[in-house]
Amino acid sequence: MSETTVAPAAKGQPAVWTRPLRSLLGLAMAALLIVVSGTLVGFGYVRARDAALVNAEADMRAFSDRLIDRLGILSGRTTALVGFTASIANSFLVPPPERMSDKIKLLREIIAQSSNLDGIYAGYPDGAFIQAVDLRAQAWRTALDAPEGATIAVRSMQGEQSGERSNRLIFLDKDGNQLLERRLLSTGFDPRKRPWYQAAVNGSMPAAIGPYTMVTTGALGMSISQAHRGNGSIVIGADIDLGTITDFMARERLTAETVAFVMDAAGKPIMHSDRGLMARMSALKEKGELDVSRPVDPLLSGIKANLPTGNGVSFADINGRTYIVMATSVTSVLLLSGHRTVVAAPLDELTAAANRNLYQGLAIAGAIVLLGLLAALFMARLITQSLGQLTASANRLQDLDFTAPREVASHVTEISTLGRAMSRARDAIFTFALYVPKELVRKGIESGQFAGRGARRQEVTAWFTDIYDFTTLSEQRTPEEVVALLSDYFDIFNETVSAHGGEIIQFLGDSVFAMWNAPVANERHAENACRCALAVERKLAVFNANLKARGLPELRTRFGIHTGTAVVGSVGAKERLQYTAMGDTVNVASRLEGMNKVYGTAILASSAVVEQCGDTIAFRPLGEAQVKGRATALELYEVLGEKTQPDCPEGQVAVERG
Repeated sequence: MSETTVAPAAKGQPAVWTRPLRSLLGLAMAALLIVVSGTLVGFGYVRARDAALVNAEADMRAFSDRLIDRLGILSGRTTALVGFTASIANSFLVPPPERMSDKIKLLREIIAQSSNLDGIYAGYPDGAFIQAVDLRAQAWRTALDAPEGATIAVRSMQGEQSGERSNRLIFLDKDGNQLLERRLLSTGFDPRKRPWYQAAVNGSMPAAIGPYTMVTTGALGMSISQAHRGNGSIVIGADIDLGTITDFMARERLTAETVAFVMDAAGKPIMHSDRGLMARMSALKEKGELDVSRPVDPLLSGIKANLPTGNGVSFADINGRTYIVMATSVTSVLLLSGHRTVVAAPLDELTAAANRNLYQGLAIAGAIVLLGLLAALFMARLITQSLGQLTASANRLQDLDFTAPREVASHVTEISTLGRAMSRARDAIFTFALYVPKELVRKGIESGQFAGRGARRQEVTAWFTDIYDFTTLSEQRTPEEVVALLSDYFDIFNETVSAHGGEIIQFLGDSVFAMWNAPVANERHAENACRCALAVERKLAVFNANLKARGLPELRTRFGIHTGTAVVGSVGAKERLQYTAMGDTVNVASRLEGMNKVYGTAILASSAVVEQCGDTIAFRPLGEAQVKGRATALELYEVLGEKTQPDCPEGQVAVERG
């Protein structure tokens, strides 16, 4: 049976229908059941995901194969060129400058046939050396200061009859014509000490050195060298720029965040699809700061820690993402032989296509689920919107803010009832708050001092006021006039005390008891109390002028201010507490207010007040006096005004009492 009811609405607003909260929750549960039905088609997603993984492994394997093929082509081409030179180039059997033209012609042809060669060279057992470099690389042009039109530079080192070693640099144009020749200073370079020479000398097979960062171009490169068949102490070598390989690794990766790298037998990465990472690693290596146990890239470290054994596939959880990792050994290529290629791709990117296909296949089921979700969201909105308004109203009540809120209209019976109860509670608390110091309650709650009966000793500045001859004034006026006059009078105190960081503890007839430094700490409590008294006095001057203009008697107010230790806290019965201060400090402040009659003053303060704010408030000493209820005499001071400067002489004031 339906439990629909009609809730009364505010005046001027139509009544709204409501339903019990359990009915709305039932609708939400029905929507969840619709979502659960989506699991029935989840098996299709699992199958699509498995297929995506199989395809991803195949794509990764194909990528590794293409990478190895490229390495094989580059290695085979370079090895063939070096082997050809070492086998049949008889012009290299004699060191430079013998048969220089034949050497240069062959070197030019080799460089022209391979765009990946950074340079080709030959080293001799007597330390002679000849090298040809491709000037298409801007780094070489800059380093050698190549002239305009030069395409190849040939450097040769040979011994002279004097016993010294000459160093020549020849620049050739695209047709092989010599453009310029330079004599270079000896650099101490000895090809016999280079790794490429030592690896191939007197050997029968080509040798590979690297990868390493080439000094001149800064590119990643390797060297292939082979001893000359006619003389094993003569070694022919070539430097290979691996830039095309790293470009391929970056360009052909499977997804946007797939990484690929080649690592040596020790597990150190030597080539990476991220050239920036390789540059940082090379820079650290040159500085001697590269720690193999702590790789520069955390992703690289995670992949290495989860490499499959041998050739295979593994899964790795790195930085909150799952990666598929495939490793393949390089065995059939001289270049990087014995190394491993590694490809790692994020699982979420590999299965993205499967997810998209799944979403398309579940369009009809998704539409049904969406309708259920929309219905649940609509019902939830009805609840949360009303609860949010009630929460805001409750927060305002906590802050003692009685701003009238909008009427909370809800289709939920319980929320509508709660809204009406909240309105009644707000009205009751508002009425109650008229009889208690609202700011005092708010600050006491914030400071944690309103947690039940209890008190503590602390330093405060107590502040008492009284209206001179108020009894006579009251007898001359009707009660209604007296109440209206005092209400306006107390408004001045309430506003001014609050503005100066104090709290009015109690209105005692025509008197005011205020306090500073409790319940909220106030570092300059004595100074603020004096400034407040002076400010009230100025405002009362204007207030009395208005009273005089209306034919009413003026209200002359006396102030007493004292600083000291008091017992501060909440005292009273279990069901009726009052926040107040007790002790000698409070009594002295009250007595000082009364002693204004003896000295003809308006504001009296103790020496304890002067000690704390004598640098900012001007005082006039009045000597010692015996205060009733106190055994020792008290030094009295009249508060004159605020000093213009913190260090101005006593008595100089910026604002005098009106």
